[in-house]
Amino acid sequence: MLKIAVKRIYEDVSPDDGFRVLVDRIWPRGMSKEHAALDLWLKEIAPTTELRQWFHHQESSPENWQIFCGRYREELRHNPEPVKLLLQHCSEGAVTLLYSAKDTDHNQAIVLRDYLSGQQAP
Repeated sequence: MLKIAVKRIYEDVSPDDGFRVLVDRIWPRGMSKEHAALDLWLKEIAPTTELRQWFHHQESSPENWQIFCGRYREELRHNPEPVKLLLQHCSEGAVTLLYSAKDTDHNQAIVLRDYLSGQQAP
């Protein structure tokens, strides 16, 4: 079973984080590279700019969240190389997916964690 955690990049670094991966396309506001303590910035696995902008301009609702999740999973299916790379790291130990969104319940890292959990590690 893969050990994948999700956490805001602004939270403190922990030894339990394992391999730390930023899964945002845009660098987090106010965050220095040193404080981020990243092992990898995987921009290519983030939602496309179009999908991200669509989601941020929608009224917050369960329906719009489900639409976002479905569209992002579809993008992931058509973007196998970054998914494969991340699964490789997951097979080697704990991975923490880092994101900058304020909403801790509705963000791409949660969708990505669930997507990866349903995949086979290489």
